[in-house]
Amino acid sequence: MSVRYRLQCSADAIDARARALAVEQSIEMPIDAVRDERVRTEIVGEVVTIEPSEQLGDRFDVVLALAVETTGDEPGQMLNVVFGNSSLQPDVELVDLGLPAATLAKLPGPRFGIDGWRTALSTADRAPAADRGAPRAAGDARAARRPLTCTALKPQGLDPEALAELAYVFARAGIDVIKDDHGIADQACAPFAQRVPLVQRAIERANREKRDATGALSGHRSIYAPTISGGPRRLEAQLAIARAEGVGALLCCPMIVGVPAFAELLRGESDMLLLAHPALAGHVRIAAPLLLGRLFRLFGADATIFPNWGGRFANSRAQCLAIADCAREPLGPHRPALPVPAGGIRLERVEQVVRAYGPDTMLLIGGDLLRAGDALAERAAEFARRVAGAARIEPGSIDTAEDTVEDTAVDRDDDTDDDTDDDTDDNVERIHG
Repeated sequence: MSVRYRLQCSADAIDARARALAVEQSIEMPIDAVRDERVRTEIVGEVVTIEPSEQLGDRFDVVLALAVETTGDEPGQMLNVVFGNSSLQPDVELVDLGLPAATLAKLPGPRFGIDGWRTALSTADRAPAADRGAPRAAGDARAARRPLTCTALKPQGLDPEALAELAYVFARAGIDVIKDDHGIADQACAPFAQRVPLVQRAIERANREKRDATGALSGHRSIYAPTISGGPRRLEAQLAIARAEGVGALLCCPMIVGVPAFAELLRGESDMLLLAHPALAGHVRIAAPLLLGRLFRLFGADATIFPNWGGRFANSRAQCLAIADCAREPLGPHRPALPVPAGGIRLERVEQVVRAYGPDTMLLIGGDLLRAGDALAERAAEFARRVAGAARIEPGSIDTAEDTVEDTAVDRDDDTDDDTDDDTDDNVERIHG
């Protein structure tokens, strides 16, 4: 497999530094101590290219060839092989990865992908586990064509009844996906086993009312994505509750529960849409398009949340669009994942965001709705209407001057959660940052 790193190093030392990195990420021992010929020829990493980076003069892009067999076709071990030890070295960043087609196909990828989100929102209420074979009535067919909306239940500290009431307001206003704040887990104030049934039933009640209503919301369906977290036993217990209650999606932080648990347990054993949250992903020095756009997708995320430009985080517009591209572009046999820009987006920016990302996007706004107070229902409904109206905007038609202004408009009041290249062989899929 082909792995691209960005190294901070002087020009006179880069050759030796690149060779040291190849050894570190393959055998992690002196080459002259290796007596096995197969290990020396097939396992020891090789330096393929060294090129000056386009960024700063003391940075170089180094491409290594590493033995794909050392990954064991397992997501956690793959991360270990490509960035385990070197993640501890502050001069190294992982920016790109190319996998052979056979290895790529063995990774789980999204179970449902973008089409799965649209299908879930275009059907009637998800039946309880015992009744899932029953026919479903038609839902909001418009969800098959437009960008989607998402918001978050918050703040931490609310009890299950208050969170359920808030969820009902959002669902009745026409928000598509209502997720827990990623910080709401299994705390005493709102235990998972109490919170999830109450919130799910509140959303189901709103869905029934919309199904029988007339007007713009007739047939609209909302789905709930509770935060699932903890160790394997707790994850399994929470999965059982979510299944029994007919929950349609799950929110999870892959870097917190662990990549193997996310890929094997949640993607492998749940039959629910997976919404990946980027918490703790910023410390690992893996390029955001690669980690949030491609790797989370390969590990099983049907949608991936990332901080949009112009909010509380430092991502540039180009970086955000690259994350979205990595989530959606062709990737072997895997379905595209839905990009979810977030992190301080204000309602007034909806049209700008939709222009930039296009219709296969889900916009996440939380704090800017909640600050409306008693006018929350109206503010949430306006969010849904504006996103639906923005579906008619031509993607990529954003005004450059407007974009420049918005890049500097940082909203510090919203909270973190929501509005939280090398040449390869023909049989290698590029996973670039």
